[in-house]
Amino acid sequence: MERGEDRRGLFLCHPDRRGAGLCLHLSELTPCAPRGGAKTRQKEKRALHSRKKQQKKPRDDKQRSAVDAPFLIIVLILVVFGLIMLFSASYATALYRFGDSFHFIKDQVLFAVVGVTAMFIASRVDYHIFHRLAWPLMAVSLLLLLVVLFMPALNNAHRWIQIPGFGTLQPSEIAKFAIIVLFAHIISINYAKMKTFSYGVVPFMVVLVPVIVLMILEPHLSGTILIVAIGGIMMFVGGTGLKWFGLGGGLVAGGITAAVLAFPDLVPYAMTRVEMWQNPYLDIQGKGHQTVQSLLAIGSGGVMGLGLGNSRQKHLYVPEPQNDFIFSIICEELGFVGAMVVILLFVLLLVRGAVVALNAKDKFGAMLVVGIIAQVTVQAVLNIAVVTNTIPNTGISLPFFSYGGTSLMMLLGEMGIVLSVSRQGRSPKT
Repeated sequence: MERGEDRRGLFLCHPDRRGAGLCLHLSELTPCAPRGGAKTRQKEKRALHSRKKQQKKPRDDKQRSAVDAPFLIIVLILVVFGLIMLFSASYATALYRFGDSFHFIKDQVLFAVVGVTAMFIASRVDYHIFHRLAWPLMAVSLLLLLVVLFMPALNNAHRWIQIPGFGTLQPSEIAKFAIIVLFAHIISINYAKMKTFSYGVVPFMVVLVPVIVLMILEPHLSGTILIVAIGGIMMFVGGTGLKWFGLGGGLVAGGITAAVLAFPDLVPYAMTRVEMWQNPYLDIQGKGHQTVQSLLAIGSGGVMGLGLGNSRQKHLYVPEPQNDFIFSIICEELGFVGAMVVILLFVLLLVRGAVVALNAKDKFGAMLVVGIIAQVTVQAVLNIAVVTNTIPNTGISLPFFSYGGTSLMMLLGEMGIVLSVSRQGRSPKT
């Protein structure tokens, strides 16, 4: 038998002196035609190449490598729309206070660039890293919430930490994210036991009550309501038994009552907010001024609005039009139609976020998305309710639109986590 010929009279494919690459696996050694069968050898090579290509092709049940495009598009539209409306709402106040119409928008564009960069980086990072960071992040948040109580008051509230060379840091924004991560962590490891009191209630109350008490002491009632809502939604979706929600609500109410008894000065603060909600015209030049001007702005917008940039109320009538009451300027300039577009964008974000959560790879990813989308949705609902005087004025910003560097960067970073979950999840059918 000639060299290289097997017992069937076929030559094994192996490199000659001019040869192709080495065969690294015996399974890749394939019989080929006798010497001189060039066409047969080429056919065998093509078949081998085809088999290798099919082996490398991912199966449908493997992880996707692309983020959820509809969700990303909605987020980017909200960012751009928010920057446009922020500039329109803020330039009069910026010119009056700082002599620079671009004062607020310059900062916000910078924060948006950093935030979008953080979003794309977060979308490439494996979200499971937050399993290890859940408790350390919560500890840092509690520390910051304690430190902020000793910071100088701004607008009669201790909500911001002054950082030289950076600006201000709002610990409540970090606390919201910490709650989401920690609750997702707890739910994912205890999901089978969430119906029980020991696992479905106690761990969450141990975390939630200290945060609530510290935020009430700032005082930051809107932030407190938001965090309680986020926690409640995550517990409900995570499987906490319905019978425990009444007890959990009682514990939260007990914590709030204890804080009020320990710091009775909080009572007049809360009662004033309620009185101004019931009738803002009782103090039209004082506590009710912002609400009254907001309602005037909304009413003057009509169906189609006065046109972009043509608001009258932003010219020193609505206090802080670039912050909590920016939605009233949107209504005045873009009318009912523009207001509905904003609401529709938030609804689309909610729906697409639900799709990502339903197709998440695991329970931890799903609960992260639930918490993040709940935060954005509840915050938007509360802000619009305040601006329209549906609920008392609690001082809560409108996501993507209101001025605030910490808020925007944290929000976009969270959007990146949602994209990371979508990247590793199953391909949605809708």
